[in-house]
Amino acid sequence: MDGGLIHIYCGNGKGKTTAATGLAVRAAGSGAKVLFTQFFKDGTSSEIRSLRQLKNIELLLDERYFGRYGNMTEVQKSECVRVYRDLFGRAVKAAAEQKADLLVLDEAVSACNLGVLDEREVISFLKNKPSALEVVLTGREPSEALLETADYVSRIQCEKHPFERGICARKGIEY
Repeated sequence: MDGGLIHIYCGNGKGKTTAATGLAVRAAGSGAKVLFTQFFKDGTSSEIRSLRQLKNIELLLDERYFGRYGNMTEVQKSECVRVYRDLFGRAVKAAAEQKADLLVLDEAVSACNLGVLDEREVISFLKNKPSALEVVLTGREPSEALLETADYVSRIQCEKHPFERGICARKGIEY
């Protein structure tokens, strides 16, 4: 890959993680080394099961699920922050040490919005990352600072969703 750029997939629509997964598959298919990590997810989604089967993709996950951040106790929030800041640090370190071509930070935008990740630290990493490293962040409502740091911003807007009719998330489609 030439010159690593920064992507943000954001918005209130379905498909941010799917877009990041698609880019990871494309990169791996071209022979690129991919690191894929997630925040606020437990590693059991269908896309993770598929990524586990592909060579050139390493998953850096913490399989604990803390639940919705707004429903956590202060103790749970503190543990969530500790775990995910450590996960971010491990992902950044692994990307540099392994000379990764692509690093996916799924739900990093949301983690920054909630203060789970220190946005200043994330932006510092993005500005000082290895020059060839492509980075993808996903999540809703990125800050202006994150948007300014990105080279690509793709907004996924929900126009209509079956959830509005009471249809729950379906395996293989929404997760």
